[in-house]
Amino acid sequence: MRTQMVFGVLAVVTALAAPANAAEAIPDPSMQREFGAKLLVCNTCHGDNGVPKGPSIPIIWGQQENYLLKQLRDFEHGDRNAEVMTWMSKTLTLAELAPSATNIAKKTWPTRTANAATPAPRGVAVCQSCHEAKFMGAVQAEGVTTPRLAGQTYEYLVEAMRRFADGERTNNADMVRVWKGISPADRDAMARYLSTL
Repeated sequence: MRTQMVFGVLAVVTALAAPANAAEAIPDPSMQREFGAKLLVCNTCHGDNGVPKGPSIPIIWGQQENYLLKQLRDFEHGDRNAEVMTWMSKTLTLAELAPSATNIAKKTWPTRTANAATPAPRGVAVCQSCHEAKFMGAVQAEGVTTPRLAGQTYEYLVEAMRRFADGERTNNADMVRVWKGISPADRDAMARYLSTL
């Protein structure tokens, strides 16, 4: 009888311990205070309501999850350079990178007042081939995800386009090729249009 009780208690303890170990494998910012605090730091620049604190800072709330994960990894490995983001990505453990992207992607893209419809500028169709007809981003072949461009900040978009065109940002070879062939005036018009969507 005593042996059965000991084995019964061990079975219950083992069953209770198994989910905890499984949960530890995938960090959860809502359950782990230190991890949650790391993600709160994102709000310093990207905004606690999804609206960035400055115009050149991108909207990340509700952005494509795989795109966010790739950018975090690129910052962490040095394939993309922005001092604050490089530092921030290095504060996350490897196990926290994917849950961070998931957490941010699940948030709602900030609502904005509707803008008057403007005609699409010359050349913007080149963006639709990967970012989809409404520029909402999509998962492409081989798991490559393109980010949402619709409603992104003008300042961020035009600077990202320039950095790709000038070879300062090289973490996407296709974007480097595309933007090298588009004039600054056309890039400006495209960034303005996309930011109003």
